[in-house]
Amino acid sequence: MTNKSKREVEIVIISDVHLGTYGCHAKELLHYLKSIKPSTIILNGDIIDIWQFSKRYWPKSHMKVVKYLMNQVSKGVEVHYITGNHDEMMRKFVGFTMGSFSIKNKLLLSLKNGEHAWIFHGDVFDVTMKHSKWLAKLGAIGYDTLILINQMVNFLSVHLLKKGKISLSKRIKNSVKKALTYINDFEQTAAGIGIDKHYQYVICGHIHHPQMRKVQNEKGTIMYLNSGDWIENLTALEYSNGQWSIYHHQETVISEETEKEEEELNVDILFNNLIQEFNELRKP
Repeated sequence: MTNKSKREVEIVIISDVHLGTYGCHAKELLHYLKSIKPSTIILNGDIIDIWQFSKRYWPKSHMKVVKYLMNQVSKGVEVHYITGNHDEMMRKFVGFTMGSFSIKNKLLLSLKNGEHAWIFHGDVFDVTMKHSKWLAKLGAIGYDTLILINQMVNFLSVHLLKKGKISLSKRIKNSVKKALTYINDFEQTAAGIGIDKHYQYVICGHIHHPQMRKVQNEKGTIMYLNSGDWIENLTALEYSNGQWSIYHHQETVISEETEKEEEELNVDILFNNLIQEFNELRKP
């Protein structure tokens, strides 16, 4: 795919990729990233699932996503890594910068039209995360297992029953009143704080629910956005020409593209440099 065929995007926001888990759609994400030419990439938490990370499962497709992002940094593309709960280990490196790459807990983005977007992962609102982290981690394992079961169900549905794909987790969420209430409460809480701070946009991830809607309370109005995830929804937020939109990736047959050797070399050097910088920061 040449640069000429790439779609130019000013800002792209991706969250909840969960690299290192069976449910991650790394190939689809890489295909999407190679189809656009962004000026700024914001990784809004849970990009690498450190909670469930295992040396036994780290496919090449997952590593290709990391290398591609690092290659973007080497080309001068601004990349902000905002920490989430599944990659909370990264929080000890908050404030780290290297070239156009930075690690943050939150980001206040100034847009060209004078508006401001407040961006953070969103786990700060999760009561389970605050008081019962072991329960949250157990839930994450259960969710990953459900995604695996869902993949098998979809295989049977498509190839044997000749029917379309279904999402078990979405059906469960939509049928459980508490889940819908939680999503609404999450959105209202994030929007309320954004209104108090007089921002025009509040942007989160965490709940795997892509959304873009106006929220109003007695103090004002704000646009709430959520970038969704790359487990079920395969979505991202894009900003161009003063407008936000939700990108929905269609699952299609993806051909593996051969990467240039010089690009691989540049990425490997940059990746090694990042590791060295992290190790230096960890020294007492």
